[in-house]
Amino acid sequence: MNILILGSGGREHTFAYKIAQSPKCDRLFVAPGNAGTAKLATNVDLNVNDFEAVKKLVLAEQIEMVVVGPEDPLVNGVYDFFKNDKALEKIAVIGPSKRGALLEGSKERAKEFMAMYNIPTAAYKSFTAESLDAGKSFLEELKPPYVLKADGLAAGKGVVILQNIEEAKAELEDMLTNKKFGAASETVVIEEFLDGIELSVFVLTDGKNYITLPTAKDYKRIGEGDKGLNTGGMGAVSPVPFADAALMEKIENRIVKPTVAGLATEDIEYKGFIFIGLIKVGDEPKVIEYNVRMGDPETEVVLPRIKNDLVTMFEKVAAQKLDEVELDLDPRYAATVMLVSGGYPEAYEKGMKLTGSETIEDALVFHAGTSLRDGEIITAGGRVMAITSLHEDFRKALDNSYENIKKISFDKMNYRTDIGFDL
Repeated sequence: MNILILGSGGREHTFAYKIAQSPKCDRLFVAPGNAGTAKLATNVDLNVNDFEAVKKLVLAEQIEMVVVGPEDPLVNGVYDFFKNDKALEKIAVIGPSKRGALLEGSKERAKEFMAMYNIPTAAYKSFTAESLDAGKSFLEELKPPYVLKADGLAAGKGVVILQNIEEAKAELEDMLTNKKFGAASETVVIEEFLDGIELSVFVLTDGKNYITLPTAKDYKRIGEGDKGLNTGGMGAVSPVPFADAALMEKIENRIVKPTVAGLATEDIEYKGFIFIGLIKVGDEPKVIEYNVRMGDPETEVVLPRIKNDLVTMFEKVAAQKLDEVELDLDPRYAATVMLVSGGYPEAYEKGMKLTGSETIEDALVFHAGTSLRDGEIITAGGRVMAITSLHEDFRKALDNSYENIKKISFDKMNYRTDIGFDL
């Protein structure tokens, strides 16, 4: 069959890498794609939120399956667009409906969902500009640090953690009355700070059955030792060494099962991934957030460990027969390190010539923010490239990725040298 992947990052390159291996894939398209996907598929320059343009491409190229990478088109209802169009309704779309995507599209909705199904999470309240004073009073009831979250999508930048009560009050005002994050911060969720170690659990569901995919740990901060500003992710390791059988059983029974059951109870069409961001407080798992797609850079360590044919898995999702799939995993650790543009996550320059990536042989190279110019790879984003290695020992996997990074160069290239430091 002909398959389309929507998106342009490392996650989408990793999907392309796996899907291209399937004997069921005839032609592969990625829109808009990057310099890495160009080697595996046909890149099509279109906006993933322009559903009419997506439709035109799908019909012109006789595409039978669409895999949605990023959250925006899901929250904007790309699944529903396909299902409500006679010409598109039979095409398999991997991603939830608009109602399902609200788990990521609205922090408030996610918290209400967790409360409804007794899923463990931090205590919280939500506020609007009209209830700003009540929000400031609520902050005074909490102990520092203070966690403020913009309700809507804010490109990974809508969460602020502050130690000082006056700064927290000023930030709340900035978000609600000055619209710091635009429409995303018309509602702000304030929640208690949870102290522990984070991990991510990924679930693939057809809305009825589900498979729990490998765990991963992502490193969000720009600086060594988890210091500095939040980024989209500087590296990841899978599986998570501290996620033992006892913890995974708690996660399965208290979080995964009630999440999938809650979606079914509410009759929400959900054929895709659920990313559950967790924190282990003592020995207890609690949910920090839901995402309705695979994470990035976690995809770059989770998918390379899955031996199953990904297209077959997606066919089973579309047919609601995921219970017929048995997950086959590479037992080795996967570790990835992200190369980023100098200045990221603040102002950075694009268009730097990148060399050396084609010389890497014993690691996987996933392009994140790259494009081609006159046949040369140039930087086109904040996060530029992820280097993934596999080994029985996660430290040796990381060593291999770091060794290979030495072969790659572009002006002002930056990366963290301590991924996995807390494992």
